[in-house]
Amino acid sequence: MRGRVRRKAAFAALDHVAESPAQARCALCERPLGRRVEWHHVVPKSEGGRVTVPVHPICHRTIHAIISNADLARVYPTIQALREREDIQRFLRWIANKPPDFHAPTRKPSER
Repeated sequence: MRGRVRRKAAFAALDHVAESPAQARCALCERPLGRRVEWHHVVPKSEGGRVTVPVHPICHRTIHAIISNADLARVYPTIQALREREDIQRFLRWIANKPPDFHAPTRKPSER
């Protein structure tokens, strides 16, 4: 499946996530989803993962800015394991009261 067909399939899958789009929630931050939805492979495709979950673009970018694909597969193979990580918890506290379509630049953490 490619391009437009894949996007249509993703939106069809989103319809099954909740009865109405207003009830659909981000798998990471659990806020309602906005107009833009991205699909995160819980275990990256490059590591053999197939399961995807709906997330906000900012949540998706944050996950990949902080954690490598190898670590996602090996150390954080579930959304719950991701949520328990300290820097993800800090992000979740920060994003909690933002609107669903909130956007801000996502930067990789600096090396200390």
